[in-house]
Amino acid sequence: MAHKIGKQTIIIDGDVGVSSSAAVGSKKEGEGPLGEDFDIINEDSRFGEKTWEKAESKMQELASQKALEKCGFSMADMDFIFAGDLLNQCIASAYGVRGKKVPYIGLYGACSTYAEATGLASVFCDSAAKHCLAMASSHFCSAERQYRFPLEYGGQRPPSSQWTATAAGAAVISKEAGPPYIKAVCFGTVEDLGINDQNNMGAAMTPAAAATLAQFFKDTYTDPSDYDLILTGDLGYVGSALLVELMAKEGYNFHGNYNDCGLMIYDREKQQVECGASGCGCSASVVSGHVLPRIKSGELKNVLVMSTGALMSPTSVQQGETIPGVAHLICYSSEKGNIF
Repeated sequence: MAHKIGKQTIIIDGDVGVSSSAAVGSKKEGEGPLGEDFDIINEDSRFGEKTWEKAESKMQELASQKALEKCGFSMADMDFIFAGDLLNQCIASAYGVRGKKVPYIGLYGACSTYAEATGLASVFCDSAAKHCLAMASSHFCSAERQYRFPLEYGGQRPPSSQWTATAAGAAVISKEAGPPYIKAVCFGTVEDLGINDQNNMGAAMTPAAAATLAQFFKDTYTDPSDYDLILTGDLGYVGSALLVELMAKEGYNFHGNYNDCGLMIYDREKQQVECGASGCGCSASVVSGHVLPRIKSGELKNVLVMSTGALMSPTSVQQGETIPGVAHLICYSSEKGNIF
């Protein structure tokens, strides 16, 4: 059964793994470097719905349906659903699962939500459940409507800004499943170094990413060289560079095995996304569509995925509050057995 080691890390003792996963995106995501890794690309960013918010719910529905289809399960086989998004009161997730008749645990970790959902689902499957669904989504237009300026305003985006991915990812987490196997979860602390620029979320989230990653290494007595890939959620160009610097100060140096989902999903030179991507759907789709299949095939053996979130709201932004960050980490492996 799952148990805690060190200060923050939970070891998953049983053979808990990913039965299947799926990624959904729209036109811009399909045009990016990982376009072929998406299970569904719909060039209509409304996904046939009347509003962007309904489109986001539709993306979650499509991602979950595809993930279930790939492993031969139905929604009735799921014990719990863990899901979240960026909309006020997480309505994309709630409306996306209404009528499914499966216990729903709604989550808000901003862009860290997919790792949060996966981590909680893993702990549940190592104790009280057999199958759980973990998913998250974001939509460029719905996020802009909430957090920044109206699309019609046409304001200039500063160089430090990031482009919210119109995407969703879902994974079926199961007992006695895998590869990929889920070996450990490290839930992060809320960190705030006083950044209040909503167009520089990468810098706001980086302290939390560094804190979680360093604590995980301390808890597990491992270091960056023990992993084939260390992947952050959506720090983007600015945040990724800051993370490398902060980790070096802690004595942890990456060895060509670090990347960021926000830098992978789009081509920064061709797609005008400034520092890269952000949004719950960024890490959810990159991990579900691109990373997990490579762990399953054995191309990647031991992988750390750490989704990062800027915990702001429209109200906090209007009141001039600073932007706290949080980061949650999942350790995946292509092999059974304890790796620590």
